[in-house]
Amino acid sequence: MLTFAQEGIPLAESTPLQKLDRLAHEVQGLQADLMVDWSARAELRAGSGAEPDVWLHLQAKADVPLTCQRCMTAVLTPISVDQWYRFVASEDIAMAEDDQSEEDLLVMEPQFDLSAVLEDELLMALPLVPMHDECPVAMTLSAGELTPEASQKPNPFAVLAKLKTEK
Repeated sequence: MLTFAQEGIPLAESTPLQKLDRLAHEVQGLQADLMVDWSARAELRAGSGAEPDVWLHLQAKADVPLTCQRCMTAVLTPISVDQWYRFVASEDIAMAEDDQSEEDLLVMEPQFDLSAVLEDELLMALPLVPMHDECPVAMTLSAGELTPEASQKPNPFAVLAKLKTEK
């Protein structure tokens, strides 16, 4: 990541949604042409120590078909990510500084997995309850058909009232 920040050359790519396994699992009707457009840029900034801090800016956008929780059909949901991260030397430092820092912290690792961070952020950007603004199909709000036998059953509260008056 340090070399990436020193070079200062941003990455910009389109990744098929199906290559992001955990995100693809959330999708209704996964299609091969669904893409995630993303970019990443690293930079060095003056920090509290002698060495500059490495920062990463990650941006991503995708339209993801999810299941509408009202009508249970697919709803195309736009999701986006625009996040800055500061890298620290170890997990201990990250834990110690996490409560005081406003930015997200990542541990500097020799083999940093940018696609895993991208997928994590996209998963967190998913809505808790995806829904259409207006559902394309009429919703049935009935628990079932009322049978003639069910309509002839006595109301339990009426039975209790009758027992009370008989005393």
